[in-house]
Amino acid sequence: MSYQEQLNPWVVYQLLPDLTRVAVSRFRRRNDAEAYLKIMQQIRPTVSFAVSFDVESKSNHKAKATPAPAHT
Repeated sequence: MSYQEQLNPWVVYQLLPDLTRVAVSRFRRRNDAEAYLKIMQQIRPTVSFAVSFDVESKSNHKAKATPAPAHT
């Protein structure tokens, strides 16, 4: 996740029929994302949109840990 994406964690997604999603826009605040969602639904009423908080887990940033040795 880039630094810009970390600054703007609220994402408006367009939901596609094949169960995929496309990020339309990112926002810093939830109310901004919801206002944009409302406008998009008015402009394109036949398209499904959703708002989501995008968080990447910290484990993806760390190096893989080596397994602990088995106790005998």
